[in-house]
Amino acid sequence: MSTFSVSKKQLVLEIREKAKIPCDLKRHLSPRTVGTIMRSIPLEGHAHLLGKSIVYFETSVDSGIERARTEFKKGDVAFLSSTGSICFFIQDAVFGKPMTPIGKLGNNIDALKDIKSGDVLCLYEEVD
Repeated sequence: MSTFSVSKKQLVLEIREKAKIPCDLKRHLSPRTVGTIMRSIPLEGHAHLLGKSIVYFETSVDSGIERARTEFKKGDVAFLSSTGSICFFIQDAVFGKPMTPIGKLGNNIDALKDIKSGDVLCLYEEVD
């Protein structure tokens, strides 16, 4: 069975040299977008902050909007198609542009609150 057919994919969001946070991409939320991101893993980019509620990094992933939402809860992971950015919500937020929901962060979400602009974020599959 292909690894792309599973409904949930466990990944690691690493703040380089600072912290690791478990991250689940959930195919049922947005099948096309999650599939595109999974084929692009590992991903890496410089952290950016959007207010006090969103940490994100830009990627080269190109996927249109799917099952768009503007309200997200702490721990949600979303894809902003206009910039190819993967966004991590560090608190509940309503965002002006619609985003594609793609997953959830596990424990240790608060490590994202200490992030500095320019820190390197890596999203990858942990290999045993």
